[in-house]
Amino acid sequence: MDQRRVYEILEPARPGDVESKFFDVALIALIVFGSAVAVLATVEEIAVRYEHLLWALEALLVVVFTQEYVLRLWSCTADERYKRPFWGRIKWATSPLGVVDLAAFLPWYVFLFFPGSGVAQLALLFRLLRLFKLFRYSEALQTLAMVVRRKREELAVVLAAVLVLLVIVSSVMYLVERDAQPDVFSSVPAALWWGVVTLTTVGYGDIYPVTVAGRVLAGAMAVLGIGFIALPAGILASGFAEEVRKKHGDNQICPHCGKDVTRPAEEDPAGRTQNTH
Repeated sequence: MDQRRVYEILEPARPGDVESKFFDVALIALIVFGSAVAVLATVEEIAVRYEHLLWALEALLVVVFTQEYVLRLWSCTADERYKRPFWGRIKWATSPLGVVDLAAFLPWYVFLFFPGSGVAQLALLFRLLRLFKLFRYSEALQTLAMVVRRKREELAVVLAAVLVLLVIVSSVMYLVERDAQPDVFSSVPAALWWGVVTLTTVGYGDIYPVTVAGRVLAGAMAVLGIGFIALPAGILASGFAEEVRKKHGDNQICPHCGKDVTRPAEEDPAGRTQNTH
């Protein structure tokens, strides 16, 4: 089997490609299964009772993902973007999905050769990065990533405004409450925790103002928090709407008559607008 065919099978399936479709479904199932195994391995009772089984399953998954990575690295030169034998493979390996593919199995080897190190224990959690491999096969996840990338400037502006507001309000709250609650609002960084839980409308209740001025400020902060949290949601929603229009076209079709409702209404010979819907 040549590189071109291997690359076509490994990439998301095209219509009518049964082999590639079967591979996609099998790999998605393995990704979900492997993530579930990684999560269950953190439960002490399960980890102790089924230690050997979990180890064997993880080893099997690592073998599969290692072979997949090697095949992708070998066949990626079939793509015009990575056609150069050496630098093309380097470009693919350093791409976001290439890094994710590497992270799908590399932590296991770290744990295998350095089982007692703290880095190895942390590396076990990195196995959950396998979920990011689903971006290759999920159109919805790809759309989400595209929307975030295209709206990054708007999101950055909102984030900057939130950070500025958070620092200012937390500083004012520190000045207002430090005499009444010196242990709770002992510094501006300590007041930032209150600012975060208030601005995000979480409101744990572990830190709250007791003075009149502090409560007024907290109420205003909570109201502003609703609006600031809604801004990123609105930006992402508009981005999704734009992507949907680009994929399906700008024309809107009436589900009842099948006509384009975005076109101007037609007029009858008498000059009256026809109501076709």
